[in-house]
Amino acid sequence: MAETGIGALLARLRDDLGWSQQRVADEYNKIEGRSAMTGKEIGRYERESRVPTSRTRGFLATVFGIDQVTLDRAAGVSRRRKMASRSIGLPKQQTTIHAAPSRRVLAADATSSARFSRFLASHNTDPYAVEQLDAEVFTLARQYVSRPVSELHNTISSLRDETFDLLRGRQRPRQTLDLYAAAGRLCGLSAHVCLDLGDYASAMTHSRTAWACAEEADHHGLRAWVRGMQSLITFWDGDPREAADLARAGQSYPAAGADAVRLASLEARALAAAGDRQGATAALRHAEHARDALSDDETPGIFSFPHAKQLTYAGTTHLSIGDRSNVRQAINSAAAAIDLYRDTAADDRSTGDLLAAHLDLARGHMLAGHIDATEAMLTFVLDSPGGLLSASILRRLSALSGELGAQQYRGSPRVAELRERIHSTTTSTASPPHEAPEPLT
Repeated sequence: MAETGIGALLARLRDDLGWSQQRVADEYNKIEGRSAMTGKEIGRYERESRVPTSRTRGFLATVFGIDQVTLDRAAGVSRRRKMASRSIGLPKQQTTIHAAPSRRVLAADATSSARFSRFLASHNTDPYAVEQLDAEVFTLARQYVSRPVSELHNTISSLRDETFDLLRGRQRPRQTLDLYAAAGRLCGLSAHVCLDLGDYASAMTHSRTAWACAEEADHHGLRAWVRGMQSLITFWDGDPREAADLARAGQSYPAAGADAVRLASLEARALAAAGDRQGATAALRHAEHARDALSDDETPGIFSFPHAKQLTYAGTTHLSIGDRSNVRQAINSAAAAIDLYRDTAADDRSTGDLLAAHLDLARGHMLAGHIDATEAMLTFVLDSPGGLLSASILRRLSALSGELGAQQYRGSPRVAELRERIHSTTTSTASPPHEAPEPLT
């Protein structure tokens, strides 16, 4: 047990007893004498979204009838693993072949088992099936920011359709609400897939279904997130005014977590693109205040809005405003975003946002007249693996190449060579049929 992480250990102890996560929480609350624990919090501990405090481990040890020292050691293993997982730079493709099954093979095998569990519960869902579904949804949300869309699309679609089938069966009212929330999140993931590939009509269709699920679940947080999703689609479909209105509408819901930061940042960028400098500046301040009020963003991956992403949005907003002072602020914001992303664990680092931040920084340096810095930032993007260059990144590269073709750069061999590299990259990299501006930033 000394080499077992706290999440795996808690899940094993719970499985040995045949308890649900909510049952563990109920037993915990009996011992503490107040309603201090929930089933969802137990789920967070098992997923290691957070490590329980020493006091909490003491109560959990009593619940499971074990020595607290065992839980303390497992917590130490989890903390060391998290520290070891941090690395700098973009994720590299693994080429080493191991005799033992890979984590992906094991995960696929577990998915097969989970599907059979959902099949058994398809006409009368139980708490275990709902917990398993939530865990898979949040795993997909985390993987989405760092893995290619092509790897996840089929899994997202399959899990979404399975959830629809569960909702066509019979459940207890509480489980039905949880299933609607899961279906809404999966429709949101499907909308992001379409947005990444430039299919705005399909993206909006998925987002409307996500909204209908949020309404059925009566989930304010999901409502706010879906309005942000619709704002994102509308922005890249060429209507920044409507995008700003949708982001503002999302802020009318009392959503917790990072959604307030996301919606204010979306509004700021859209207003800047629409030419409303004053409104964009005010929305940026609103986003900063919302960040200051945020205690802890526990949502994973695509449902989160980390500080690095906020800074990337701010950099793009300042570039759209465009005067000298805002260009300097854009350079500072994009550089800070890159530093934060490099300090983020690889699985939680949005490669699309990291590339986009480099492109914003390249454009900011170009507008400031710093061609050396522009070349350095572009080189980072151009040297990245071709599979990470989405259609939107390629489109941004082409637009920047067009700006570098202005009269003031003509006759410069360095700029000409840089434009040739961009042209070579954009023409040699396979891209989706409908290229779109970068949806993840």
